[in-house]
Amino acid sequence: MLDAQAQPLSPAAPPPTLAPAALRELPLGAVRPRGWLLDQLRLQADGLTGHLDDLWADVGPNSAWLGGGGEDWERGPYYLDGLLPLAHLLGDARLLAKAKVWVEAMLASQREDGFFGPPSNEDWWPRMVALKVLAQHADATGDRRVVPFMTRYFRYQLAHLPHRPLFGWGQMRGADNVLSVYWLFERTGEAWLLDLARLLFEQTADWGEYLTEHLIDGPAREFSHLTHSVNVAMGLKTPALRFLLDGDERQREITDAALANLDEKHGLVHGVFSGDEWLGGTEPHHGAETCEVVEYMFTLEHLARVFGAGKYADRLETVAYSALPASCTADMTAHQYHQQANQVLVSVDTRDWSFSGDDANLFALEPHFGCCTANLHQGWPKFVRSLWMGTPGGGLAAVAYGPNEVTAELGGQRVRVTSETTYPFGETVRLTVEAAAPARFPLELRVPGWCEGARVRLNGEATTLTPDGRGFVRLEREWRDGDTAELTFPMPVRVVERERGACGLMVGPLVLAHSPGETWTRVSDDPPRPDSRFGDWEVRPRRSWNLGLFLDPGAEWRVERRPPSPVPFALDAAPLRVWARGARIKSWGLALNSAAPPPESPFTSSLPMDPVCLVPFGSARLRVAEFPRLVPTGRVQGP
Repeated sequence: MLDAQAQPLSPAAPPPTLAPAALRELPLGAVRPRGWLLDQLRLQADGLTGHLDDLWADVGPNSAWLGGGGEDWERGPYYLDGLLPLAHLLGDARLLAKAKVWVEAMLASQREDGFFGPPSNEDWWPRMVALKVLAQHADATGDRRVVPFMTRYFRYQLAHLPHRPLFGWGQMRGADNVLSVYWLFERTGEAWLLDLARLLFEQTADWGEYLTEHLIDGPAREFSHLTHSVNVAMGLKTPALRFLLDGDERQREITDAALANLDEKHGLVHGVFSGDEWLGGTEPHHGAETCEVVEYMFTLEHLARVFGAGKYADRLETVAYSALPASCTADMTAHQYHQQANQVLVSVDTRDWSFSGDDANLFALEPHFGCCTANLHQGWPKFVRSLWMGTPGGGLAAVAYGPNEVTAELGGQRVRVTSETTYPFGETVRLTVEAAAPARFPLELRVPGWCEGARVRLNGEATTLTPDGRGFVRLEREWRDGDTAELTFPMPVRVVERERGACGLMVGPLVLAHSPGETWTRVSDDPPRPDSRFGDWEVRPRRSWNLGLFLDPGAEWRVERRPPSPVPFALDAAPLRVWARGARIKSWGLALNSAAPPPESPFTSSLPMDPVCLVPFGSARLRVAEFPRLVPTGRVQGP
């Protein structure tokens, strides 16, 4: 019998939690590259990433992050943010040893109060990058020191942010800090971490409001953190991370509205918005910063994870397979600060940048400013990690496609799924399951939004393929060792509408471009380096670049494919060639050492329409990718 004075106990408050993300990131190393993608990562390891510490003092042994007296801000953490995942994906002992030196120095730098890093620099921002590095390290190695290390640091942040708030770059990029807070919360469940996340959001720029209501129209002409293209690329993930904290469904709408607004006011044909280095409008001579490219990819990877929608992976593939390879030489020994959609001259010259130096489009070690030299390395490794993600139903989701293998615990046992493909250069992806015993689990396979008539054959038998509202098909069955699913994604040539009636062309996720050929010349004051492969380069065209295209709606496109070479994005070995028809436009020339904006289309031409060869955008370091449309009055030749 209850005591008359006793009061019924109130139900215990539920433990704090995050809203569930649609997909789950797999541990670093669960997905590994194969085929041409493995070749690409090996080029990166043999190129700038694998040798930067020997070439560039800012990430050399005197870095303040290693205890020296050198650079003490973002460059060391930036470099490690790509070096470490690359080392683990390749299992490269040399790179793993390099990364370990940095990780050990970071862990050893923590003070008793929890703060860490170079004592000469107390900026919150570079530590946000270092935290992402340590989370990847823990995911790959299981290092038990990382959780208590982060716990001490986040206790320090919670105590000190109220009177020393985020500022400058950190105020713009606070969402990256929140990412690491969430990583720790998912491992400890400590409620105070969500209090810290709320505090960080209070001190972070409101990117949702800016990008949907106040986004600048046209090129920025004065500095603002809100129009800095890299800040924009990083800030775009802020609404998605807010959604995880409070479950507010409006954050999906805000994200999509922000992306649409950027497309309309600053979008370029290669899938990235302009930023040279401030937002630059829609003209194809405006640049896109390499830091912006890799940070935009990282943001899209998290949008796909949080919201689970294939449309973000569609964007991701276009950027990864077009703008990312275009940012470096084919052998990955030099990079640009800015790339252009219509890039017809790479030289030390004045250009119509919103803000940049005359050397910003050189292929070099440190063109214009060293942030991209340090930060470019994360692009390919993080993309490979994100090809597959875990699903709430205990399965796997193919978020993006490329040759790889993924290993995970599925249906109670360890399973490997191998993807054999030349995608994005080819149309088929063959998945093969390896399992010691039958196991039941779902595979969710993204059907690209650009694709019509996608097909799948399970163990050789055709199967109906109907994507859900997110753009995925679900194959749930008892999988046996040797089972196969062969996907076919037809890739007709597609026309993309651009400014002034101009057009771009795409095949699958690939943007196409015409190359006028390339003559490479070392910059005259390029200093000698220990390895002669690394240098600073200007590039000039071998032929006329000023072509318009005749798009006959009834014409058949001639598409040629060949296996990717060991240097997948080399111009002379481009694995895809598409033949169009076009002619020179004599009046279209240079303006401030860049291709002038394309003339208004349609453009009437009396010149013969001759065959025009198009290659993947990422294969052409000189190129035209936004073309005027021609109306011919003369002879037309077939391709």
